[in-house]
Amino acid sequence: MAKDTDYGAFMEKFVLQQSSSARELPLNSLTFAVKDIFDVDGYVTGFGNPDWARTHPAATSTAPAVLAVLRGGATCVGKTVLDEMAYSMNGENKHYGTPKNPCAPDRVPGGSSSGSAVAVGAKLVDFSLGTDTGGSVRIPASHCRILGFRPSHGAISTTGVIPMAQSFDSVGWFARDPMILNRVGRVLLQLPEVDPVIPSQIIIAEDCFQLSTIPSDRVTEPLLKSVNKLFGGDLVKHAVLGDYVKEKLPSLKQFMIKGNVDQEYNIPSLAALASAVQLLLRYEFKNNHGEWISTVKPDLGPGISERVREALRATDENLDVCHSVKTELRAALNALLGDFGVLAIPTVPGPPPKLQSDQIPLEAFRAKASSLQSIAGVSGFCQVSIPLGMYDNLPVAISLLAKHGSDGFLLNFVEILYDTLQEEVGVAEKKGY
Repeated sequence: MAKDTDYGAFMEKFVLQQSSSARELPLNSLTFAVKDIFDVDGYVTGFGNPDWARTHPAATSTAPAVLAVLRGGATCVGKTVLDEMAYSMNGENKHYGTPKNPCAPDRVPGGSSSGSAVAVGAKLVDFSLGTDTGGSVRIPASHCRILGFRPSHGAISTTGVIPMAQSFDSVGWFARDPMILNRVGRVLLQLPEVDPVIPSQIIIAEDCFQLSTIPSDRVTEPLLKSVNKLFGGDLVKHAVLGDYVKEKLPSLKQFMIKGNVDQEYNIPSLAALASAVQLLLRYEFKNNHGEWISTVKPDLGPGISERVREALRATDENLDVCHSVKTELRAALNALLGDFGVLAIPTVPGPPPKLQSDQIPLEAFRAKASSLQSIAGVSGFCQVSIPLGMYDNLPVAISLLAKHGSDGFLLNFVEILYDTLQEEVGVAEKKGY
């Protein structure tokens, strides 16, 4: 159970480490926590719901991703709270309590990897493992003012991780320090140390920044000034991503018809991408868990119970179109960015929503957030969310995306950029932004 102490981040605490304490290990002396969706030998993987925990035995092996960081020298100190069945971007859990957002206590921490993000944001651990299907690392990283990395889809084994929707499921991680983010990534991705590469271009998706309720200058200016200082201003380009996606993805037309064009608060082509994600996600979720839900009839909280019910009605209609959309988007973004291009978008469309908000006002936020998350989700590109201080006493973040397989490049770039970026954030905050 989540406790009042430790920000309610933990389901249970224990200490797990490999017997070797060799000092040369890359993650030596670092502590981490694990979302309770990863198997750890001898512990029940609870999946955010007591009925799930009650009807499943203890794991008999440990997920390879957890083993990798243990073998890298890190010490696991426990399992963290998540949204039930990982099916929410809020981070609220009616059974185990909502982990407390360390930088905005009256706001949601973001989900579904809520406890893992809070544990890092509250400095209870050096890094943590989460999963990201539709934004479950990127969104809580933004809400809790920390770094969050969703790797290229398929780059890290999801064996020993309860699946949600395999077309999108990714193992991700959180850290406060870009060097630790990079070191953890190199262990998980089994990457060699390589010299950093300067990006060939940084594309600002202008229309995506218009989705945010935070003034776009407050989000983009620190990035633009940092890039100018470090590499010169020639790297920066501007694009209207929604128009580009609409033009380059013929298969998306099928999803443009269904009400997305009328969403004044959204970008129609990106809303259509989000619709494609939802269709495939629901179908795969039903395949994974429909039988268990129908048999056990678990007690599910508000919002989640409705989403699960909707998933159980999913059919295989238009699934082939979803897969075409994935192929087309990856090709289109490859052409846009090239090998070492970076795409900048807001991580989320505004500050974290208030705790226990009504579901209806949350819908506009959820729709816009899903559109933004679907860019990496559908393309399989890697994405990092980087904190940009506070605006109106609430956290701000920006996201950078790079092509599938460019994880090492993106991790190195964040490490080079980070200190200058935070200096520029300090300047923006002093301006009263």
